[in-house]
Amino acid sequence: MRTIGLIGGTSWHSTIEYYKLINQMVGETIGSQGNPELLIYSINIEIMREQDPDRINTKYLEVSGILQEAGAEALVICANTPHMACDYVQPRIGIPILHIAEATGRKAVELGARKVGLLGNRPTMTRGFIPEYLKREFGIETMIPQGEAVDRSHYFVSRELTQGHFTGEARKFYLGQISELTARGAEAIVLGCTELPLLLSQDETDVPLLPTTELHARMASDFILGHH
Repeated sequence: MRTIGLIGGTSWHSTIEYYKLINQMVGETIGSQGNPELLIYSINIEIMREQDPDRINTKYLEVSGILQEAGAEALVICANTPHMACDYVQPRIGIPILHIAEATGRKAVELGARKVGLLGNRPTMTRGFIPEYLKREFGIETMIPQGEAVDRSHYFVSRELTQGHFTGEARKFYLGQISELTARGAEAIVLGCTELPLLLSQDETDVPLLPTTELHARMASDFILGHH
């Protein structure tokens, strides 16, 4: 098995979910008698709240170098938003970053979805690191909520979900946004916050959900097992 480095902490709730899923998924192949060797570096989530791109890039490059030096053969950033640092970090290290949009795009193509809705915090929805990747690599168009819904989604993600609070109000809001995005033509909905799959489930809507956490973890487990 190959060793990967996990960059977590943003949030620690999502890091736990990644760790659990990767171990479970690898265990489907190797059985319960063993588990993969993983390197984990947990970053203070405050760096994301400051929204300073230069500081974020510098920190993720520093941590990537530490994990590479420690023996990681690939890196997994255990959240959506920090992928904004990938374009800066990837050319400066010698191992691949397994990109969350790559895992998501593959599943969308498998489902035949050429237009998707994206839910998450403000940077994930409005910056290009996921929509542009999906367009460039898969020809997939991305739509996001309209008007004040962007701010409300950002509030729920940054002030509730990443703090481990999952409320009925947030669930109602996101189910409403799924309906609106579907009405605008979305053929699948990207749950672009690691905690959103903990709030919503597929049986609550007819439109296919693309839970980035699960898809990304599967990509990581495939790499560990040599299937990537």
